[in-house]
Amino acid sequence: MPRWNWKVILLSIAGGIAAIAIAMTVWFFIVIQDLPSEEQLANYEPPIMSRVHAGDGKLVAEFATQHRVYVPSEDLPDLLVQAFISAEDKDFFNHSGIDLWGMFRGTVINFLQGKRMTGGSTITQQVVKNMLTGDERSIDRKVREAVLAMRIENQLSKEQILELYMNEIYLGGRSYGVGAAALNYFGKSLGQLTIAESAMLAGLPQAPGRVNPYLNPEAAIERRNYVIGRLLANNYISQEDAETAMAEELVVVDRLATAENQASGYYVEQLRREILVIEMTRLAAQAGKLPKDATEATFKALPAAQQKQLREQFEAEAMKAFYEGGLSIRSTLDSNLQLIAQTALRAGLESYDRRHGWRGPIGTIAVDEEFGKALTDYANVKENKPKISVGGNDWQIAVVRSVNKEVVRLGLSSGETGTLHADDVKWAAPFKREGSGTGLKAGDIIFVSRQAAPDITVQLITDYGVPKKPAANAPWRLRQVPEVQGALVAMDPHTGRVLAMSGGYSFQRSQLNRVMQAWRQPGSSFKPFVYAAALETPDPATGLYKWTPSYRVLDTPYVSCQQREGGKETCYKPTNYSEQFYGETTMRVGVEKSRNAMTVRLASEIGLDKVSVIGERMGIYDKLPAYEAMALGAGETTPMRMAIAYAEVVNGGKQVHPVMFDRIQNRYGETVYKTDPRDCTGCSAEWKRGLAPPALADLRQQVMDPVTAYQVVSILEGAVQRGTGTTIRSVGKSVAAKTGTTNDQFDAWTVGFSPNLVVAVWVGFDRPRDMGNGESGGRVAAPIFRDFMLAALKDKPDVSFRVPDGVELVEVDADTGCLPDGGTRLVILEAFRPGSAPMETCAAPVGADGYRVDFSRMAAGDESVSSTRDGQVVSLPGDPTQPNLLTDPNVPVDPTAPLTPPPADTDLTFDDGTF
Repeated sequence: MPRWNWKVILLSIAGGIAAIAIAMTVWFFIVIQDLPSEEQLANYEPPIMSRVHAGDGKLVAEFATQHRVYVPSEDLPDLLVQAFISAEDKDFFNHSGIDLWGMFRGTVINFLQGKRMTGGSTITQQVVKNMLTGDERSIDRKVREAVLAMRIENQLSKEQILELYMNEIYLGGRSYGVGAAALNYFGKSLGQLTIAESAMLAGLPQAPGRVNPYLNPEAAIERRNYVIGRLLANNYISQEDAETAMAEELVVVDRLATAENQASGYYVEQLRREILVIEMTRLAAQAGKLPKDATEATFKALPAAQQKQLREQFEAEAMKAFYEGGLSIRSTLDSNLQLIAQTALRAGLESYDRRHGWRGPIGTIAVDEEFGKALTDYANVKENKPKISVGGNDWQIAVVRSVNKEVVRLGLSSGETGTLHADDVKWAAPFKREGSGTGLKAGDIIFVSRQAAPDITVQLITDYGVPKKPAANAPWRLRQVPEVQGALVAMDPHTGRVLAMSGGYSFQRSQLNRVMQAWRQPGSSFKPFVYAAALETPDPATGLYKWTPSYRVLDTPYVSCQQREGGKETCYKPTNYSEQFYGETTMRVGVEKSRNAMTVRLASEIGLDKVSVIGERMGIYDKLPAYEAMALGAGETTPMRMAIAYAEVVNGGKQVHPVMFDRIQNRYGETVYKTDPRDCTGCSAEWKRGLAPPALADLRQQVMDPVTAYQVVSILEGAVQRGTGTTIRSVGKSVAAKTGTTNDQFDAWTVGFSPNLVVAVWVGFDRPRDMGNGESGGRVAAPIFRDFMLAALKDKPDVSFRVPDGVELVEVDADTGCLPDGGTRLVILEAFRPGSAPMETCAAPVGADGYRVDFSRMAAGDESVSSTRDGQVVSLPGDPTQPNLLTDPNVPVDPTAPLTPPPADTDLTFDDGTF
């Protein structure tokens, strides 16, 4: 037998072991090479979401790549910490960062058994995995994780490690960290969580998708109850507490689906754009691409090509700062006014849409007993989602199951059945189907709601603003998303703070913000600035202010002709809406009744260049060529620019800029941007009795003379009381406004204000087209303005417009503008500059038939509405029972008074403009 050379064998074994040890050591050092420093964790700043709060403190939006609210360790509730330790790492406070047996079981044994490598991670190791090493499933990663975990345990305290873990861990539902998860799932801060809610959060880290309480509530409850059992086993809670927690109903919320959030989409998106411009400007200035003192106004003033270049360079970095910087943005939004704005605008658009008929079904499906499933399947098709998105409404989709003379039967996706209201069946009946047939048909998919569509021609916001609960068996109402679009913006006229912004019917359906991006002709809503240009201009011959609200301009046909190339002559001939002319008319009445011909004549009289100057100075236009049609609002502008211009009228002629937020704070609570740059040394003074408010310098530029501004305010009050905006009188408080309609009813406007609130409303199609005969600013936009103001000013005291120094108020005849006499119909207080008021009476305007012209009974210029709020119409002279269909029903008639015919003059005719 051969003899074993044990020495050689032992040396070989020893050599093999040494080689393995050397190889393992080399491998180990290779694996741990370039490990991230544990100091990175000590100085780690995770991405934190930026949050937008309204001026009243309500949360309206969050922006994030990872939704996270950072919570320091001292603010983590003990119960929540105990729940996570019980669920994830019960020996956390005892180990040195790793669980050797757990690691061996989860890697080596599972590997040898051909199973997936899992488990074994302590909380410290999870911190390392989430923040430094990644989640690759390999032995190399586990070793790197273990080494770093032990290093971290030496570098950081257990409390610091827990703070990192509980702020970094992903818990599903867009939530990173326990702070965001508590808000997203329960709408609560950490300190408000119950035992059951804490246990549910603690059960999420291992499988946030599988036990998501939104998607899998049963699995979430099962996992929650397991964690509650672990809390009991570890003596953190009593048996009674455990039983109560296990019996607690799981209630989760969608906290960002509130009415305020749904209504604020356009505002929030514009705010996001503004902040990104500010950050890009800062970055470009740092890089030397812009001056060191550059502001967002500097950026916006750059040519489009240069803006594009800077965006390409700095937008990504600006986005990162915004979405991950943990900014706290205090916006100027008033969440209540925003809800009112969205409600009024939608009601106005739906009212217009309703007048123009049903346009047909959303789609069609086969009708059978499985209609609920068929509707659900239809809604889940990607291509159909835009069709059924209504953005915040309580509408549902339904299928028409059958149609007969007596009833239209419906089916809903829930399996519920019902019928359609007879009025809606009648409304849909004229719709012409392709091929043949009209009205509704079995298989049609339609929108339905328990609430009828509002009609702002006969309803106020107080009627439709708060939905009334219908009977359980009430018929469903047919609804339709309007094709027409609109915009409403409300501002503080003194500061420029934007209080509400609705840029369309639904942000979910269209992100085009028409407040900022709809460049449209303002029509007659520009006329007040033509008259302001006259009011502020002295007579070149005398140096006196002859153009006053009482100055009379000839309202007769105006023709201006020019020779074109080739000898062809073209003529401009503006006409009044009524296609009649009224002779000498005061400037006040010209605005109140929105006369076209006299407005162009006045512009020519003072000089078209002066109208261009004021249009540019007030910010309505960047460049306005001096031609006649621009006096009637032919240039293009935006609702925001019109709101700013009207704000500068009511605030006494001071320039304002739109302000979307008051200040921005970083993640540490430090103010990094403030809109108001003025120093306020007394703002932080300790309060004591008799302390006067601090005085701040008024840095606003004067862009309109205060006297001129008040004269325009007074005239626009008259437009509400006696002119094109009489539907707005229902507000019942000091309000002034001007309507506007462009050629062929492409655009309908109403812009106006109370002493402390300015509002601009625009309605039209995104691709301009005729909105229909009579669809003017007074009919379409003015009721929206009225309803917004009615609700916005509901609890506010009635405040008169401020009269500046230098205004002389004189009683005059409303028709002549001169001093009153025995034949005066109405006396009003008119605003004059000192020395410019009339000193005598004058003859009243007389029509072709020799009778005095009563301007109060005339149709209102280029805007006329179909009915007043209460449906009253003016009676024909001599026969009060017959409605007067030839005049504008929106005349200054007291809506509470019974209708009476005009006194005497029963033989006046309509042909000569006197009635």
